[in-house]
Amino acid sequence: MNRLMRTTPTIRPTPRALTRAMLAAALLAGLAGCALAPAYERPATPAPAAFKELAGWAPAAPADALERGPWWNLFGDPVLDGLMRQVEVNNQNVAAAVAAYAEARAVVAEQRAALFPSVTLNGGANRSGSRGGDGAASKYSLSIGSSWEPDVWGRLRAGIAAAQANAQASAADLASARLSAQGELAADYFSLRSVDAQRALLATTIEGYQRVLRITQNRFDVGIVPHSDVYQAQTQLASAQSDDLTLARQRAQLEHAIAVLVGKAPADFALASAPWNVTVPDVPVGVPSTLLERRPDIAAAERSVAAANAQVGIARAAYFPQIGLTASYGSSASAIGDVLKASSAAWALGLSAAETIFNGGATRAAVQGANAAREQAVARYRQTVLGAFADVEDQLNATRILAQQQDLRRVASEAADKVEEQVLNRYKAGQVSYSEVVQAQATALSARRSLVQAQADRQATAVALIQALGGGWHAGQ
Repeated sequence: MNRLMRTTPTIRPTPRALTRAMLAAALLAGLAGCALAPAYERPATPAPAAFKELAGWAPAAPADALERGPWWNLFGDPVLDGLMRQVEVNNQNVAAAVAAYAEARAVVAEQRAALFPSVTLNGGANRSGSRGGDGAASKYSLSIGSSWEPDVWGRLRAGIAAAQANAQASAADLASARLSAQGELAADYFSLRSVDAQRALLATTIEGYQRVLRITQNRFDVGIVPHSDVYQAQTQLASAQSDDLTLARQRAQLEHAIAVLVGKAPADFALASAPWNVTVPDVPVGVPSTLLERRPDIAAAERSVAAANAQVGIARAAYFPQIGLTASYGSSASAIGDVLKASSAAWALGLSAAETIFNGGATRAAVQGANAAREQAVARYRQTVLGAFADVEDQLNATRILAQQQDLRRVASEAADKVEEQVLNRYKAGQVSYSEVVQAQATALSARRSLVQAQADRQATAVALIQALGGGWHAGQ
């Protein structure tokens, strides 16, 4: 044993050997680095050749990088245009999504930094002595050190891939937040304008009811009609006035909701009444369903699958040893001037490898969990795509049905107006009772309000269709 120790040569690494070792480790990382994550392929999803409710559409696939443009311009309302610009800047949900995206990008940068060595610089000074000794002594030190984990098994690169996919999903979430806020604003704005239209309608109706009440009161005063006619006229007038107050409350709530969407306190926001621009954009027949690719929720779900796929590689890397390289160079001396002298310098080079021998099956369980999480992400992605197709089908169906209903509501309203006019004239001539007038007026008012509601429903459906398509369907895009 002693002879073996005497004949074993002592290896003293030199700076050149240190350089060669570092380069060899880098080459090893580049050549031996392997991707343990499964090769990623976008999951297959049902893709019908055309929408059931509208022929001429092509199959769709998720892709969220297309520019949406100001889809609200299709409605031709300058007030809405101004409000939309405020949403982009002031909406707090959008601001939170912007911050979340910035955080996700920072995580990508943090993960990418793990590929490079970390370098530290250390310096120190201390003074020591003993009681009764010859005096105190000073000691100064200065060193620079470096550590690096070569990505031999691709664990770090898998982490970067997962972070990048999550950042892309966060970008899609940001687009979703914007589209959601914009869609909600448009829906609330059109609801408010429809309330204004109904209040204008009620104002005209109330004036008519007041005239009829005066006529009825005069006829009662001269003994032509019974007092019950006056009571009925008063009841009808009060009911219409109460309906107007209900609409005023609804308008205030909608105005408050719009204020929050544009990032303002309700007390600091007011939206004046204005004529209602009842523009309903038509869906261009034959627009390719590649517009469905623009749905940000589909893009986010697909990127989540990619992130989950990378996590499988990270979990698998735990089966292999972790390799680390460390290097340091420094010196220490009793005088500051001697710290930088070569005679006081020392250097060190280290190579480490750590492998888990037994952990009770934890690594296998982690891999199984990562695989299960990936399957969950795939299922959610497919469900999102199916839901997107259903959303478009629903809105296309509603667009077609509501257009037909609006035409019928218009016919009903015009007919009810004529009946009201004729019955009122016959009442003035003493040919019918006031009960018939009340019934005709109630029917006419209901028909007018139903027409306004049908117009509002068509605009709301147009907004919902735009959201279902991911933010607009301009022909030629």
